Amino acid sequence: MFMMRRIVKAVFWLALAAVLLLTAFVAVQYHRAPSLEPYRPLTLPAADKAAPGPVQVRFGGVATLVFDDGETAWMTDGFFSRPGVLATAITRIGPDAQRIDDGLRRMGVTRLAAVVPVHSHYDHAMDSPVVAQRTGARLIGSASTMHIGRGLGLPASQLQQVESGEPVRLGRFTLRFIASRHSPTPYSDGHSVERIDSDLVPPQRATAWREGTVWSIHVAHDGGRTWLVQGSAGFVPGALAGLRAETVFLGTGTLGKKPEAYREQFWNETVKAVGARQVLPIHWDNFWRPLELPLQAMPLLLDDFEVVMQDLQARGLRDGVRIRMPPLFVPFTL
Repeated sequence: MFMMRRIVKAVFWLALAAVLLLTAFVAVQYHRAPSLEPYRPLTLPAADKAAPGPVQVRFGGVATLVFDDGETAWMTDGFFSRPGVLATAITRIGPDAQRIDDGLRRMGVTRLAAVVPVHSHYDHAMDSPVVAQRTGARLIGSASTMHIGRGLGLPASQLQQVESGEPVRLGRFTLRFIASRHSPTPYSDGHSVERIDSDLVPPQRATAWREGTVWSIHVAHDGGRTWLVQGSAGFVPGALAGLRAETVFLGTGTLGKKPEAYREQFWNETVKAVGARQVLPIHWDNFWRPLELPLQAMPLLLDDFEVVMQDLQARGLRDGVRIRMPPLFVPFTL
């Protein structure tokens, strides 16, 4: 009996030591992230906000973009709350009105024709209904996104559900929604679609914001310019065949942890499929850091932005595609 107690105690202390070592490893890896300094020269210059002419774009972190031709402005996602990693993991979360207002102010946004989540996970769609309330925008997206809007009290007049292949006209912009897939992660397998089936009233666990339909959004302007917003590093083979886009806003989250064969296919099914001549990576930043702090790449525990950028630059050099970085908040042209 005495020997058994000694064995049990030894096993307990070994297990505790293993848990502590694993916790320390995770904590260290979470605080390690690739430097952005090598890619500063790739950042596009700010445009003159007062100058008329081409469509201007603004980047607000993750997959938040504003397209503005001087007559009509619309936004993808509008995610500004960015709750911290511990709050996201262990508590219920919801939109932070002060951070949303500050994000809209810093992006120079007062009115929008639409806010369009690229899918319905919290880091894309949680704030979208509040952005719509603040700016008079329509909330456009899948049935899951509509449940998020209704949960925050948006009226039917500000809700517009779309289906794959459907075009939406916003001023001189035409948006076409193409069903895509999420990047395969422990949070989403990249194949099955988890939908929100009832109105979502925050605060809720982060997992309540199920992905719904994941969109590739093709954008065309009457002035002749074309873009693709690929908000997640997933794809449906052949889904973008026949479309053309000069510039791709390419969601790269978790791409640095994917095998070479996956990265090659992702490039081929997005960038090469639409004949793009320019790529701007998005959804690479640590969205648990508030926007009052400088953007930082996702922790090495979850992604490797250095691998992503080296990979994109190599493929761009091979295929004649420029790789550029979007500046934060300020307008730029493409």
